[in-house]
Amino acid sequence: MQVAEVNDIKTYNLSQGKTIPEWLSDRKRRLLLKKNVDLRRRIQLIQDFDMPIVSNTVNISPDGQYIIASGVYKPRIRCFDVEQLAMKFERCLDSEVIKCIVLSEDYGKLLLLEADRWVEIHSQAGFYFKTRLPKFGRDLAYNYATCDALFVGNSSEIYRLNLSVGTFLKPFETNCLALNAISINPEHNLIVVGSQEGFVEAWDPRVRERVGTLDCALESLRNDPNKVSKIPSITSIKYRDGLTMGVGTSNGQILLYDIRANKPFLNKDHMYGLPIKTIEFLDGPLNLVATLDSKIIKLWNRNDGTPFTAIQADNDLNMLAAYPDSGMMFVANESPKILTYYIPAVGPAPKWCSFLDRITEELEESTENVIYDDYKFVTENELEELGLSDLIGTNLLRAYMHGFFIDMRLYRKALEISKPFVYEEYRKQKIKEKIDSERIDRVQITDELPKVNRSLAEKLIIAEKEHEEKKKQNKTVKYKPNPLKDNRFSALFEDPNFEIDETSDEFRLLNPVLSRLTKNDSKKSTIVDNDDEQTKPIYADIFEEDDVLNDSISSDSDEDLMFGRKNDEEEDNEDELKNEHKNFSNTDDDDDDDDNYVDDNKHDLEKNKLQKRTVKTKLYHLKSGKTYDDLYSHTKNDKNPNHHNDGNDQQVERQTFEQRLKLVEKENKNNRLLQGSSGGGGINGNRIMTFVPKQQRKTKTDEEQNVNNNRQIEHRKQRKKLVRKTTGLKFNKNVFG
Repeated sequence: MQVAEVNDIKTYNLSQGKTIPEWLSDRKRRLLLKKNVDLRRRIQLIQDFDMPIVSNTVNISPDGQYIIASGVYKPRIRCFDVEQLAMKFERCLDSEVIKCIVLSEDYGKLLLLEADRWVEIHSQAGFYFKTRLPKFGRDLAYNYATCDALFVGNSSEIYRLNLSVGTFLKPFETNCLALNAISINPEHNLIVVGSQEGFVEAWDPRVRERVGTLDCALESLRNDPNKVSKIPSITSIKYRDGLTMGVGTSNGQILLYDIRANKPFLNKDHMYGLPIKTIEFLDGPLNLVATLDSKIIKLWNRNDGTPFTAIQADNDLNMLAAYPDSGMMFVANESPKILTYYIPAVGPAPKWCSFLDRITEELEESTENVIYDDYKFVTENELEELGLSDLIGTNLLRAYMHGFFIDMRLYRKALEISKPFVYEEYRKQKIKEKIDSERIDRVQITDELPKVNRSLAEKLIIAEKEHEEKKKQNKTVKYKPNPLKDNRFSALFEDPNFEIDETSDEFRLLNPVLSRLTKNDSKKSTIVDNDDEQTKPIYADIFEEDDVLNDSISSDSDEDLMFGRKNDEEEDNEDELKNEHKNFSNTDDDDDDDDNYVDDNKHDLEKNKLQKRTVKTKLYHLKSGKTYDDLYSHTKNDKNPNHHNDGNDQQVERQTFEQRLKLVEKENKNNRLLQGSSGGGGINGNRIMTFVPKQQRKTKTDEEQNVNNNRQIEHRKQRKKLVRKTTGLKFNKNVFG
């Protein structure tokens, strides 16, 4: 047993404690109890009150004698008899139980809503009937007056199954897309359903028509305008009596309504932002309400919302069942044990475990905590946004960890002043969503680009098309997956919170790195679009730049020889990244000394001078289908045919020595032909021998591989010759003899 004291209210956890293994013998069990004090002080209220892995639901029969629990794995239900404090029976199922209702006073009739759209009815003997719903179910209720089982789920209809006849009746049509919760008033049988859009609809089973609608989402957002980004849905509904109704939302708020009014008389916030799973009205003079989300159970007064106590567990919580007229509660959770809590301040122990009142005070291990239910935790940055930073150090703020606790009423007033148009923005957003939903049926223009990060998506699509083109050309290209087609990155192009802000400081620092993606495309576009003849290299239509040879020629510095030489693109990216970091640091630190500024400028000037002095060598080779004869025809002038042979000509000076020799030889040949035709030298005179130097062929990779293989074979042969064999050696048995 473990005792927790919150707000001077003691809560006893009867499930806390170690368990004894079942496979131990009686003798070892007695020895273990003598040695271990925790095992002696534990209380096992109900024997085997657990599930194999997880418990989903827990219900109490109307007579209070049986507890029905469901869990996994395998899917099963277990019935526990509180008079015997042990399990009565266990039944395995085919699907996991979502909701369970006890139709009779004892365990004789059970109605189960299961996953995969199944509905099962069990009798005292076992399984009785099984059917299936048209859509997946989320909640169910039973109308005792008409014997109708009502189901809601992923549909706008309320399905009705008459258990007296055994057939489905015509469903009720609602104005909602999906329904999450349903409840029936025990006094006048008014049916209420909670929708995914935050509306609650009331239906009268006598006339089979809708009689009212409540906008609970709007009421919950008015109390906390900071949560306008997402419209809350209805997750649970519970009636207390003929007039009072509790509604739980997905943003952690509970609205208490008088069904005669369209506005709640009390709004309670759990402060965790988690969906409310269960609402229980506790009978007694304290007028308490117990509400449960996946993190905490809170008990508070239903008249003014004053917090009474709170219960936190180590695992996520699924469902709460309060034993009537007592202070005991059973909680289904994400662990094998079904939790059992007892609060003496709420009510006495049930008659079947009245011994708890005598032994609770003897087995206390108190741990005190304090909760601040009506306070909001804010950080210092949030205080500055609200304009409340002047309150630091006053009694209005309570310092805690890395922030402060502020009164919820003051926080809401400050939020309304700092954001006065939040409600108008929420109204416009809701109107826009309504209009967009009506436009779905219209003809839409197909657009490949998403609404978020369109520029990034465009780059990815272009890169994918280029990859497909290279693949068609039978080029070996590494496969690069496209994030647009990966569901793991779908939020990057759908959620506006992932929008890339190009004006942010982080993007400025990463901009030189990101620019590599588009640098090659920009180079191609500038070469195609640039028509200025001065920027084109000489003989651009005959020669093209040799990238391989250009990269192979590098400087002879020691750093390049030791660590390798970086290409020009890496150096440019590195310089851009350094300059961007320097600009970013200069904007943050505007009060630097002038001496440092002068030194930085001198360093930049010297660096620029060195960069200007260095001349990068560029080599060119002939394009396919071009010869050096085209070079001669390119430089030839109609008026002055020998213009290309002028020593001062810039084009001829930039040619290699081999090219100039060929030009001279071609010119001499033309001159000889002209002289021969005029009779000066004749065709057979002035014979000149010419030669063309052969280019050295590069060694092929296959030849190098063969040489290496031969070397390895020779090396292995030499190693085998050097190894001493031990097969022919003889050893004496008596070494010291």
